[in-house]
Amino acid sequence: MADAEHSKCFSERSAGSSPAFGTMTMATLIFDGDCGFCTTAASWAVRHSKVPIHSLPWQFTDVTRFGLLIPQAQAHVWLVVGEEKFRGHEAIAKWLILQPNKLYKAAGQIMFIPPFCFIFAGLYRMVARFRHKLPGGTPACKLPGGQVPNR
Repeated sequence: MADAEHSKCFSERSAGSSPAFGTMTMATLIFDGDCGFCTTAASWAVRHSKVPIHSLPWQFTDVTRFGLLIPQAQAHVWLVVGEEKFRGHEAIAKWLILQPNKLYKAAGQIMFIPPFCFIFAGLYRMVARFRHKLPGGTPACKLPGGQVPNR
């Protein structure tokens, strides 16, 4: 975790954006549609969200309309809210912050604060790496060549 990528918790967030509250717009969750675990998790997030959200497998959408490149969509789950983009554990944190439940909001805020953001980034990498072994996971969920998300 010594490289610049791992030295900060907010690398993909738009400049000047805050993990906190803002004007509510439709949130879009972009995930790996070839992964059974990812599909199950995305469906759960949409079903249990108290705010408008829809999910799109990156394979069936033009990710560039969300300001993403295909390799970015392949490597991480993304939550796009307006012009803000959140990846990996930050996407999960932002989903929690968007919920009206104060406990969820607090949990999401904590996931952005060092040292907790580093812990949750590591947990996200571990889940991503072994997602093919999790409930709902299939061999298609395994990252190519044992690849590990960089964050």
